[in-house]
Amino acid sequence: MAIKILIVDNEKEIRLILINLVTACGEGLYNIEEAESVESGVKKINSWLPDIVLLDVEMNDGSGFDLLRQIPNPGFQLIFTTAHNKYAIQAFKFSAIDYLLKPIDPVELKNSLQRATLNINNLSIQQQLSILMQQISDKNVTERQIVIKDIDKTYFIKMNDILYCEAEGSYTKFYITNSEPVFVSRNLHFYEELLAPAGFFRTHHSCLVNPNKIKIYDRKTDSGTLILEGGYTVPVSQRKKDIVLQVLENK
Repeated sequence: MAIKILIVDNEKEIRLILINLVTACGEGLYNIEEAESVESGVKKINSWLPDIVLLDVEMNDGSGFDLLRQIPNPGFQLIFTTAHNKYAIQAFKFSAIDYLLKPIDPVELKNSLQRATLNINNLSIQQQLSILMQQISDKNVTERQIVIKDIDKTYFIKMNDILYCEAEGSYTKFYITNSEPVFVSRNLHFYEELLAPAGFFRTHHSCLVNPNKIKIYDRKTDSGTLILEGGYTVPVSQRKKDIVLQVLENK
């Protein structure tokens, strides 16, 4: 049975481009419909029940987020399409929801469709959308959640439950309150940018720390060591010593 894909975008030209690109990704694999607004998108989703929705962020009668607020129990995989909206992209990264930057790259589209197809029966999309909506609300940043994925599982973690992150090559290891560490196949720099608004900072080239979890700054060595909740110890490099002192003074 063909996979049902709905393209929601207010620009007719972009809808036609996407229809052609999706068709080229798999002749006969996809049944494609389109909608040009939030209102028509909601109606089409409720009547047609698509498997995958390609959703524009900004439309004439509202945003893709406005559309999602009107779908209480989404049963589809979601791929956002957007011009370079930095605020929206950060929200997508927190929620691990797929997105494509305009102009759409055909290879990236094909990869996104393959990922979405593999996850059609994965109901974690509802939790991911909940986290996405947290990101675009005024909720206190430390109360928000982040989605991280290892090979087998998807984790929904409160940001303030993260003790620290540690670089291990091109991977990042998350240390989490009352949980086993989680390995993620993204580098530490990715999470440094993502978690900076919550106050996370580097104490060392390989460590990113939640300042709310610092209990003691042990100065027995030249640059010192931080002791976190749960007794975890994190090194402080000589270059980062002044930053650590500044953060501790402001706590």
